[in-house]
Amino acid sequence: MDSLIAAAARALQAGDILGALKRVALREDAPALALRGIALAQLGDFERARALLKRAEQAFGPREVVARARCVVAQAEIALVSRDLGRQDGMLSGGVLAAARQALAARGDRLNAAHAGHLEIRLMVLLGRLDQAERLLADLDPAPFPPAARAAHELVVAGIAVRRLDIGAARQALARAQAAADHAPIAALRAEVAAAARLLDAPAARRLGGGAEARMLRLDEVEALLAGPALIVDACRHVVRQGGTQVGLASRPVLFALARTLAEAWPADAGREALLAGAFRAREADESHRARLRVEIGRLRRALRDLATITATRRGFMLVPRGQAVVVLAPPVEDDHAAVLALLADGEAWSSSALALALGASQRTVQRALEALRAAGKAQAHGSGRARRWIAPPLGFTTTLLLPGPLPAD
Repeated sequence: MDSLIAAAARALQAGDILGALKRVALREDAPALALRGIALAQLGDFERARALLKRAEQAFGPREVVARARCVVAQAEIALVSRDLGRQDGMLSGGVLAAARQALAARGDRLNAAHAGHLEIRLMVLLGRLDQAERLLADLDPAPFPPAARAAHELVVAGIAVRRLDIGAARQALARAQAAADHAPIAALRAEVAAAARLLDAPAARRLGGGAEARMLRLDEVEALLAGPALIVDACRHVVRQGGTQVGLASRPVLFALARTLAEAWPADAGREALLAGAFRAREADESHRARLRVEIGRLRRALRDLATITATRRGFMLVPRGQAVVVLAPPVEDDHAAVLALLADGEAWSSSALALALGASQRTVQRALEALRAAGKAQAHGSGRARRWIAPPLGFTTTLLLPGPLPAD
């Protein structure tokens, strides 16, 4: 590495992006292209950064395996930050990132191999593959990492813990991340850790039912509620649960709507009109609606037989839990397209294809949801065609991906 490349790398490491660009702006050799790509990525110019890193990857010789793998990792991080998850030719498909991680590890570049591993874990978390993420995380030892990498590692740990609703573990991980970030020369990393810690205390769900007013809950309160003895109708995940027993109703929306209406009415009964309106959106009930209600209540009774009974009353039906109480756990903001909003709320710009991949839905379904959200003023689009991206105001917990520094020298 010559002196200008080394100086540019040190400038990037210190957060002086413009200083790094000045040193390599006119150079076309592979290391300069790679450094310019990372600098532009840190400035948010992802398209130009992606193009420069691709050129750098191609410019490095076939024997420069480590340098080429580092370029792949940098491109993969840009793809993840820009939520370019679904492209078949991208760095996040076909095991490209995993191959780069293995190549770096085999040649002793443990730091960049770990960084590639963190990117794979973040992708798995985005796609809901928590078991895979935890298995890969278990292979990473953060002890020898420099402060910035240790902070990034602990952010990944915290992100998984939050999704597992292990809030104590998430707080411990964020405390370790803060301690590491305090020794790193990256102000944005410190801000990210602080923002993640604040979001643990933000409203995460609403508690309904029991004749009481709706109350906002923090994540640790949600964790405590789920660990308690109450029968919980969870409108966030569309399950009914008590302790370690749960019944999934995500694929049976009519049954879940009935369960929620019964739970919100508890300890009183729910009238037939309310049940018909909630489950079938029937404004005027006739005998066919009433017959269907009896059939669906019978199905719900069988589905919940290990958790509660449902008894008929003169007015309608009543939910009788086997535990002490019934609680409805609802999202902080209810919307027909809440799942799409939850992903957009991480503050990143998503493509419709990436949203479809993360939600396991068709792209057309996601596009209809996005258009409805835009019409309601809850989402905004910029760009056109394949470059179109969607954003929304932050609503929940996530972490922003950062490019932590330059490509290290061999």
